[in-house]
Amino acid sequence: MLAPTYIIPPLPPGVDLETVPILKALNAASRALADLKGQARTIPNQGILIDTLALQEAKASSEVENIVTTQDELFQADLFPDDPQSPASKEVALYRDALRLGYARILETGGLIPNSVLIDMFRLLKGRDDGFRVTPGTALKHDRTGAIVYVPPQDARDIVEQMTALERFVNDDTVSDLDPLIKMALIHHQFESIHPFPDGNGRIGRILNVLYLTRTGLLDIPVLYLSRHVTRHKADYYRLLQAVRDSAGAQEAWEAWVIYMLEGVAETAATTLRIVEGIRDQMARAKHRMRAELPRLYSQELLNNLFRHPYTRIEYVQRDLGLRARQTAAKYLDALAEQGFVVKQRAGKHNYYINTELVRLFLEVSEAA
Repeated sequence: MLAPTYIIPPLPPGVDLETVPILKALNAASRALADLKGQARTIPNQGILIDTLALQEAKASSEVENIVTTQDELFQADLFPDDPQSPASKEVALYRDALRLGYARILETGGLIPNSVLIDMFRLLKGRDDGFRVTPGTALKHDRTGAIVYVPPQDARDIVEQMTALERFVNDDTVSDLDPLIKMALIHHQFESIHPFPDGNGRIGRILNVLYLTRTGLLDIPVLYLSRHVTRHKADYYRLLQAVRDSAGAQEAWEAWVIYMLEGVAETAATTLRIVEGIRDQMARAKHRMRAELPRLYSQELLNNLFRHPYTRIEYVQRDLGLRARQTAAKYLDALAEQGFVVKQRAGKHNYYINTELVRLFLEVSEAA
């Protein structure tokens, strides 16, 4: 039996999205996001957060799709991309690369997120050269029962029309005066309902969330750990997403969905804030120790390297510090290992060095969340 047909509405939907419960959740989410944005600015090199948190976001988002990898596999894959690695870690690395690509493109477009950016991210993520779906037959099924729960638009022209309308809603701030966080919740639901790509819609949709928050200025850089909330509340995510469709966009269903997304922003902003504050504190301690114990070795570039790459290698230090001799970079890292700043490891012919305190921070926050 086919699921009821959901007529995708133009955005914003014709319901009240500024109810007291929504505004209460919006207030909490806005405060948490503002705290995160302010603390992220205290990190001297923003690339540190983009690289480290993008990889953690990639891990969390991929887990929603049952693509699971360990922190060690994740960092090993990032360290030695050409070496054999688990399929899961490859998928996670591709998600991270797609997120980076999306952020780079919106910087190029002056803050706009055109559909061409989403298509480029899909192509990178899935290793394909096509774009929006052109072949009918797509249906979303229940994980356990296999029953069809939702049939997205089937006609290729309809998909393009729906995505064109969504593109305008994303980029034209005059279309609606709703708060950007409420708009983000609507955008995510609309994108997942259109389900424009043959595969990877969940992950592309979650990247779109953080890119939109960056586009609207709620974040300076894409660092929100939003997928963690979805992973922890996966059943609610799919139930509330579908409830809007099953109810034909009723007020109560939209309200519950928007509140879920706002609570996700508040929760994951707090989680990410703990990581940002941990990185800031660790960097300050490492800087103090390095100046005291290895004054001839210390440089801000070397310190940045250890936090931008939780697993680092000689080539990274040589590149980041502009060193001519590989041996000099090796001596730097060995000296850091001797003083306990990093732990030296070996994989085949390669030495690599782990910032164990930073990796422990990721694990502790992950377990506590």
